[in-house]
Amino acid sequence: MITDILLLVALAVIMFAMGLSLRPADFALVFTRPKAMALGLLAQMVLLPLVAWIVVLVVPMPTDFAIGLLILAACPGGITSNLLTHLAGGATALAVSLTAITSVFGALSVPFVVNLALVHVGGQGGAVDLPVARMTLGVFVVATLPLILAMSLNHRWPEESARVEKLARHVATILFAFIVAGAFASQWRTMMTHAGDVLPPALAINVGAMALAWLVGRLGRLERREKLAVVLETGLQNGALGIFIAATLLGSPAMMVPSIVYALVMNVTALAVIVWARVFCGKEKGGVSPAFSRK
Repeated sequence: MITDILLLVALAVIMFAMGLSLRPADFALVFTRPKAMALGLLAQMVLLPLVAWIVVLVVPMPTDFAIGLLILAACPGGITSNLLTHLAGGATALAVSLTAITSVFGALSVPFVVNLALVHVGGQGGAVDLPVARMTLGVFVVATLPLILAMSLNHRWPEESARVEKLARHVATILFAFIVAGAFASQWRTMMTHAGDVLPPALAINVGAMALAWLVGRLGRLERREKLAVVLETGLQNGALGIFIAATLLGSPAMMVPSIVYALVMNVTALAVIVWARVFCGKEKGGVSPAFSRK
């Protein structure tokens, strides 16, 4: 079992590494590309949780797994979302901005969705029973604060931060893999026993949310690279944060199982999107302007 301290430190390092790649200018896309940003935030912060709610209400499953899926759906974009968006030929700057905004505001949005899940799915009535303050503080200290600190360092010392960021991102990716692998090992028996309860709904949420994200981008007349960024940002969640909330803040190993499964599923579907984008859409015209393509 991953200890609470190691999980806390690993997640903080992951978020710090993500922050080293972000700049205040990344938030400017809210004003320079408002439609793309608005649709991206709609897909990730509204449609994904909505799809998750529909799935857990329709598909019979143990309560802990249902809450775990809602926890994962409430989390911001993952550490690899920007890299995979780049590999797919998507608008990397848009992906970075979406990750930044959802991660910063995650201290408020994540506890809100999770506590709704505890009340309406877990049946925990009464504000006293819900760890709202503890969850908000925990997410802020472990996830949002390291992100803001790293962004501040990047703004103050950009050249030094750029050199450290490459190593930090590799370390963060390795730590994320260890978190998922450690959680997977600790919950192996539970996952094998309840694979049929978790895998289908996790896949349905992932594919359904990405399909809706693509539809929203299409209806909103976003450029192809923007649509790819929105789709991948919507599908790739911060599984490490989901595991931390379930195992450490809520003290429920069973609730972290969906985050483990989703972390495996989302990388498979993301790879499919990358292959599809490269093979079938590689020659499609309509890219974004150089200013919108972060290098």
